[in-house]
Amino acid sequence: MAALDLASHTILHELLADRGTLVIDGATGTELFARGLEAGDAPERMNLERHEAVHGLHQAYVDAGSDIILTNTFGGSAYRLMLHGLQDQVVEINREAARHARAIVDAAGKRIVVAGSIGPTGELLVPLGTLQPDDAATAFAEQAQGLTEGGADVLWIETMSSLEEAEAAVLGAQSRSSLPVCVTLSFDTAGRTMMGVTGTDAGKRLADLGVVAIGANCGNNLADTEAAVAEIKAAAPDVLIISKANAGVPQWHGAELVYSGTPEVMAAHAHRMREAGIAIIGGCCGNTPEHIRAIRGVIDGTIEVPEVDRELPTVRVEPGNAQGGRRRRRRRG
Repeated sequence: MAALDLASHTILHELLADRGTLVIDGATGTELFARGLEAGDAPERMNLERHEAVHGLHQAYVDAGSDIILTNTFGGSAYRLMLHGLQDQVVEINREAARHARAIVDAAGKRIVVAGSIGPTGELLVPLGTLQPDDAATAFAEQAQGLTEGGADVLWIETMSSLEEAEAAVLGAQSRSSLPVCVTLSFDTAGRTMMGVTGTDAGKRLADLGVVAIGANCGNNLADTEAAVAEIKAAAPDVLIISKANAGVPQWHGAELVYSGTPEVMAAHAHRMREAGIAIIGGCCGNTPEHIRAIRGVIDGTIEVPEVDRELPTVRVEPGNAQGGRRRRRRRG
């Protein structure tokens, strides 16, 4: 496929040729709550009003050893921002978010990828809902424009459940930007997404759109995520594969969200993923900089692979750890 041949010269491929396996960052919400985000507010507002908090988020993951960091724009589409009266500032918010990430990586002393995060709209596409694919694509295009103007290296469409929405996001991004596009879906229902998509479905359909990388993020547990990325890899052998799993199994204990995955559990997961040929490995909800540091250590061989069960008894994290802590429905780490 010509699109995939052209994609083989992206910044991701260049870094992979040099480093072997790339480590991507962890959860966003936990770090932003620790830096002053209030429950119910939009994390994306901090790109305009709390620069130091966003810089601190990115710096923590750079210090932990991330090769890729995601911008604070998961909910940066007009549909999400409308809930906070920010729908007229989409391009500005996304542009500033990319600039904040760019500032941190440019000072890091090594090449680090700024990935422009694009999450789902939160709406259902027709026929299940009222959102038309063209309208969704327009919303994603606006977000992609801002991220590109702000200096992102790649566009990172994530936590998708619907292939139709993922396709609208890819086409919208490609209509306003020439940046490489990566896509991850959340497999959280018996190895399928909430909309019934399998890893095989995702790999086949998305590879035809000329994306650079496909994978899984978030999800119900490590086993389902690992199975999904194996299916994607088999269905799309010519693209890079991503695993950005939650830290084990998420469970609500009263008002607290807890995860079963310690840094050791995620480090062991990272080892399994690398052995399976997964190119890009990191963490989603429940993964702190300490989790990413452990993943980095295993990937680099500076720490031994922990001998732990795939998922351990739950460990507590702060409420709202899933990106921004608002709206239970699919927020990234």
